[in-house]
Amino acid sequence: MFLESLHSGELLSGTVAAIEPFGVFVALDEGPDHPVFPGGVGFITSPELSWRRIEAASDVVQVGQRITCEFLQFDTWNAEARLSLRATQPDPFQAFADRTAVGQKLHGRVTKLVPFGAFVQVADGIEGLVHLRELARTPADAPEDVVRLGDKTTVIVTEVDREQRRLVLSRRQATLDR
Repeated sequence: MFLESLHSGELLSGTVAAIEPFGVFVALDEGPDHPVFPGGVGFITSPELSWRRIEAASDVVQVGQRITCEFLQFDTWNAEARLSLRATQPDPFQAFADRTAVGQKLHGRVTKLVPFGAFVQVADGIEGLVHLRELARTPADAPEDVVRLGDKTTVIVTEVDREQRRLVLSRRQATLDR
């Protein structure tokens, strides 16, 4: 079978056939017959669409759009190729990590509040977590006590984890420098 003979990392082309809340179906150019997609079907889960956090798949692709994706694996249960669109694009986090050091001061904007802290966007598509204990000089019970969505703030980089693509920041340390 065509899809079962593919190896991870191979590139496949096709047309976006359907966009669902959980991902995107791709009608592949080559492959076995499928009841709905004659050339075979591929599926891209939402996290595999882009390196950036997205609200909806339609922020990245449109039905009818031609795309080339990297083959991840064959899903025997659904008889479809699992694909990644983001794997065909450079990872912006790695480029950011190349030019960023622990202790570096950055400026950003609060993009999300969670019970344990706040996420701050410090570059295009790059967000880091400021843990609740690192939001202010004095302890806070909730992030809303210190910052609001959209606030501009200064932070210090405390950890850059390339493997986990994780950035840890401190707003408290940035205020101590003043």
